[in-house]
Amino acid sequence: MSLKYNLQFFADGPGGEKTEPATQKKLDDARNKGQVAKSREIANGFGLLALFLVIRFWIGNMGGQFLRVFTTTYNKIPDIVTFWNGNMPLNDISIMFQSTAIQIMIILAPVFIVAVLVAFLCDLAQVKWKIAKKAMEPKLSKLNPISGFKRIFSANAIVELIKSIAKLALIGIVVYNYIKDKWQLLFTLYDMALLQALQLIAKIITDLGIRISAFYLIISFVDFAYQKYKFSKDMRMTKQEVKDEYKQQEGDPKVKGKIRQKMQEASRRRMMQDLPTADVVITNPTHYAVAIKYDPEVAEAPIVLAKGSDYLAAKIKEVAKENHIEIVENKPLARMLYANVDIGQTVPPELYQAVAEVLAFVYKVQGKI
Repeated sequence: MSLKYNLQFFADGPGGEKTEPATQKKLDDARNKGQVAKSREIANGFGLLALFLVIRFWIGNMGGQFLRVFTTTYNKIPDIVTFWNGNMPLNDISIMFQSTAIQIMIILAPVFIVAVLVAFLCDLAQVKWKIAKKAMEPKLSKLNPISGFKRIFSANAIVELIKSIAKLALIGIVVYNYIKDKWQLLFTLYDMALLQALQLIAKIITDLGIRISAFYLIISFVDFAYQKYKFSKDMRMTKQEVKDEYKQQEGDPKVKGKIRQKMQEASRRRMMQDLPTADVVITNPTHYAVAIKYDPEVAEAPIVLAKGSDYLAAKIKEVAKENHIEIVENKPLARMLYANVDIGQTVPPELYQAVAEVLAFVYKVQGKI
């Protein structure tokens, strides 16, 4: 009998399973590259809705302006023909049509401006404002035909194709359900005046467009939720990737430990060099030792020159004896100084009295007072 093991559970390298949520650094790096959770359908949906709403309420004004432009244009033709004795030079025709095209663009401008503005605001609401310079950098890989074929036939492309087919099918159903009740009206267009027929067609188109846009928005919100989920899944990291990133940001713990050890050793050497100038060493007596120096010209309060526990405490007392420094046993004071005052710091006010009594005793023994 043989047992099968899934070695993936033991993987702890770059190829391990991506089970960890993306770190903030990875999300920031992806943002700088232009990789964000964004649905293009949101902008398309709101853009379409805004477009048809503007057309719906602007159509009357637009129609009047179009009629004036075309009337003005056609009225110019006889004048040009008469001026040139029955001929119409191509230059004059070109100027006339350029002028007409510019006026039509001015009439349509509000519609397109609103659509572009809405699309921009939708993207801004989804991903906030930030220029991704890396995304704008030219990449030769984008011109690689093999990479292009891979993108076309990738799983993501297939999903997008299925989504497009589903959207077309659902929009087709919306169009059919709306148009099937309008067939009779469409057959009466032949009996209507031109302006009345145009108004009816415009109303049907805008109403249908608004319905399609509203339905499209529902699809876009579903797509946005899917894009958020997909982006979060794509950004996941392996445990090893999280560890490596932490090491890059914070530094390798082993290296940091060695640096800290070197700093402690350097601090200890300086401490032992300064120790011979101390006035007194206060001890526990075996566990702690704290060397104190008081120099009014240097500081207003006594300074801790050195401190240590166990082996280092014994070393401090040994150096103190070699340099004829008084050693005073005071267990509570030694513990308080060791726990609360770092090397090079002055004694805190709450310990002034206790330290002053020890220094007074030492100075009296030394005959300084």
